[in-house]
Amino acid sequence: MASPPPKLRWPIFMALALVALAIRLPGLGDRPMHTDEATNAYILGQVLAGQPFHYDPVDRHGPVLAAFTLPLVKLEGVRKFSEMSEAGLRLAPVLAGTATVLMWGAGVELFGFVACLAAALVFVFAPLPFYYQRYFIHESLFVAATLGMILAGGQALRRHSVMVAGLAGFCAAIMLAAKETALLHFCCLALAGLSVCLRLRRDQPTGLRVTPRMCLSGLLVFTVSSVLLFTWFGQNWGVFGDLIRAVSNFTSRAAGEGHEKPFWYYAKLLAGGWSGATLLTLAVMGTGLSFFSFGRGHHPGAQASPAEVTGIPSAPMRCGFCIYGVAIFLLYSLIPYKTPWLALNFWPAIALMSGVAVEWFWCSHLKLLHRVFALALLILLGAFMMRDSWQRVFVNPASAENPYAYAHTVEDLLGLPRRLAELCQTNHLTDPRIAVIASDPWPLPWYLRQYEQVGFWQPGQDPGPADFFVTSPEAAEKMAGALSHYRPEYFGLRPEVLIILWAPESSRPETSKSP
Repeated sequence: MASPPPKLRWPIFMALALVALAIRLPGLGDRPMHTDEATNAYILGQVLAGQPFHYDPVDRHGPVLAAFTLPLVKLEGVRKFSEMSEAGLRLAPVLAGTATVLMWGAGVELFGFVACLAAALVFVFAPLPFYYQRYFIHESLFVAATLGMILAGGQALRRHSVMVAGLAGFCAAIMLAAKETALLHFCCLALAGLSVCLRLRRDQPTGLRVTPRMCLSGLLVFTVSSVLLFTWFGQNWGVFGDLIRAVSNFTSRAAGEGHEKPFWYYAKLLAGGWSGATLLTLAVMGTGLSFFSFGRGHHPGAQASPAEVTGIPSAPMRCGFCIYGVAIFLLYSLIPYKTPWLALNFWPAIALMSGVAVEWFWCSHLKLLHRVFALALLILLGAFMMRDSWQRVFVNPASAENPYAYAHTVEDLLGLPRRLAELCQTNHLTDPRIAVIASDPWPLPWYLRQYEQVGFWQPGQDPGPADFFVTSPEAAEKMAGALSHYRPEYFGLRPEVLIILWAPESSRPETSKSP
């Protein structure tokens, strides 16, 4: 299938991006805030309060999420942490996911129209990107920047453009300022690029060329952008020591720290649901086709891509993307530390390789009956993807049965702020003092953000007097004497984790909850 001209191609990908945006916006604030989302919101609240972003090498990430979300919440009229909303914060990853879909339009010149169209459709409807592109964490921005770097790098090689090389450097800086694991991706991308270049030089010289000016442009933009972001535009020059300390921290964290999973964890996660196994099979097929076609021209029936018209076959570009995808998948699988949202890092390669397989099915079977059958199978796969997305994104977004809802806040916690409001009204308290005693209280800072006098203590510490106490069961045992005149009400925090609200005995007991 010949690629349509840009004036027709871009409206197609813009329409897909708008579809992605439209289906990601409904109910954006309904799912409870995950601990990581609440932590990121608290950091953004500090920036809103006038503090420069301070990079914390212990269990935190870079400034990109805060930098991207800050103007969005300001446009919403938010002035402080207590005024934030779930939907307002999650709009940032939604927009990043929408941009990722649109970017596949720029990939047509490198990978072919059908492959990129199928990849965009996978990003629009597949459950895993759908779910985590509504999550206020760094992954959606990281994946968008990764795809942007690959596309810009490929275009720079094709056009020998200094400007586009600078754009690739900027995307690389966004990657690093989003998550420190960008270093792993840089290594895998370098491996892919080196493998392709060596093969091309040996077997089929092309117009692919890296010039010193291109390297200098990309490196200069990367360095300047990274410094500006990490120093929060020159306000925090002590960040470089923190970055050095982050290396040892993330090296030790890779060992697991309670998040250890077996090697096959990601493969099992990706193959789950009605659509997972089929989509993963397509990706494996596309991987094989990409390796096989490298240096062999087109597969039967395929049309030349724009890249091939200009003398650079799409097969090397596809093979490079394939090598990167396989390398990053194996690397993440080998690292003991695993969480489901990290699987979003594989999705650009999975989407494109699935698109390569779809292209092969479509272009290698020219008979009408064969194409009708192939189209019916693709529609069925799309229906399966939409069913899985509906179940995991809208029906059971925080359920323990949802493999994407990892250590997620349970919906029962949403009753805690409502109950506190009732108790304040009953006791005629307009500014209650609330003491939270728990070793891991997140995401309670988010759900108690409306109250000015909220303090947090570790179990065993003395919080002093308070109108209400919120404790873990372990903390309650240690302060049984101080809680003798309070009655407990139990709420779920995370699966199999309880939190206890202690209200004065004078409050009405009829609405209290039991375990």
